[in-house]
Amino acid sequence: MILRLDHAQITIPKGAEEKARHFYCKMLGLVPKPASLAGRGGFWLRLGDQEIHVGTEDGVDRNRTKAHLAYEVDHIAPWREHLIQQGVTLQKSVPIPGVKRFEFRDPFGNRLERIARA
Repeated sequence: MILRLDHAQITIPKGAEEKARHFYCKMLGLVPKPASLAGRGGFWLRLGDQEIHVGTEDGVDRNRTKAHLAYEVDHIAPWREHLIQQGVTLQKSVPIPGVKRFEFRDPFGNRLERIARA
């Protein structure tokens, strides 16, 4: 039986860790794990009791994939405004009954979603 999701992983180009830390830690507000885990490149983030592993990988067109991370939030409007103010381009999402949501791409092409249950 599967109990819960332990972690999710996305990738960024090699050498882009500082730009990714700024985007994920400063703009999105996620908390990085200890530096002792950084020896293999990339970094890990903690979001509550779950983790997002950001690995490094070259030769990937992240703009062409449907793979994504969806973050549930309590209020979606402040996130929309915050990201727009930071220069992030929001993408159209297919409506889902009972859900407010929007999608965007990180600076490396990974698809992200903010979602709030109505």
